[in-house]
Amino acid sequence: MMKLPLTTLSKTLSVVLHPFVLPLYVMLVLLFAGTVYTRYPTGTKLYLLWVVALYTLVIPLLMMAVLRSLGRLSNFSATERRERLLPLAIGTVCYLLCALNLSKVPSAGLLGRFMVAAACCEAFALWITFHWRISLHLTAMGAVVAFFVLMNVAGAGGMMPLLVASVLAAGVLASARLQLGSHNGAQILAGFAAGFLISSAVVLLL
Repeated sequence: MMKLPLTTLSKTLSVVLHPFVLPLYVMLVLLFAGTVYTRYPTGTKLYLLWVVALYTLVIPLLMMAVLRSLGRLSNFSATERRERLLPLAIGTVCYLLCALNLSKVPSAGLLGRFMVAAACCEAFALWITFHWRISLHLTAMGAVVAFFVLMNVAGAGGMMPLLVASVLAAGVLASARLQLGSHNGAQILAGFAAGFLISSAVVLLL
């Protein structure tokens, strides 16, 4: 009797915490939740939000719609491993373009590095997809957790609650993906570990 509610909840969580929307959540939290970035002028905040929304959500969704209309995708979830290749390549380029536009705000260098890290995660996922199926949801969530860990280590104010929230969200999302049968434990763990390690390395080394 509980199968349908759990399945519905898991599907909802997979959409709400989709890789396309996670960067926008991060930007909204940084700009409006009492962090150092809340000091930006309104115009700068709107520019940053528009850039992130355009390159990590709007363009990827449009490209997915085009690929679907051309018969290159059976569904928007890209459940088939071979169907993920082109969307991942597009995502890599979009993240790099996002980082390039964020670099126009001199004090937003860390945010730009985060987008470069996200591009590297996409590139890694593209490479591994040729050989194995990894959880893209948990790869993205691993990158988000890494970002908040690094912000806390750097001493940025107000980040600990965000780190705790991101870790809890990662656990809930992992459970949802397992409930749906979208991935096994190894694919979920590998995705989170890859996202966390790649993002940490890129942000620290750039």
